[in-house]
Amino acid sequence: MASQFTVHGRLWIEGPAGTIIGHGRVELLEKIDELGSLSAASAALGMSYRYAWKLVKSMNEHSDRPLTKLSSGGRGGGHAELTETGKEAVATYRQTDREFEQFLSQQAEKLPG
Repeated sequence: MASQFTVHGRLWIEGPAGTIIGHGRVELLEKIDELGSLSAASAALGMSYRYAWKLVKSMNEHSDRPLTKLSSGGRGGGHAELTETGKEAVATYRQTDREFEQFLSQQAEKLPG
């Protein structure tokens, strides 16, 4: 019998020095990969460039290897791209998030109701 309840959660991946990636950060990385620009990615997500820069800087600092490469100049406020480590981090996060949601769904079915 299926439960009438749903269970939700958010996945965060942290290192010893703090959060490396979570849902919003992965969305930012995906937009950077899609658009090739931090300013375009931040605008597309409705966040300030300063906040996006802060997130990218934090992710790069808390990861063993940088997740993004940024360069100033160019059209649209500079070029940004994911490193291979960044691409792997996004793919790993998305896979883990799918497994996490599946786990939560299975747990919800165990609830009375």
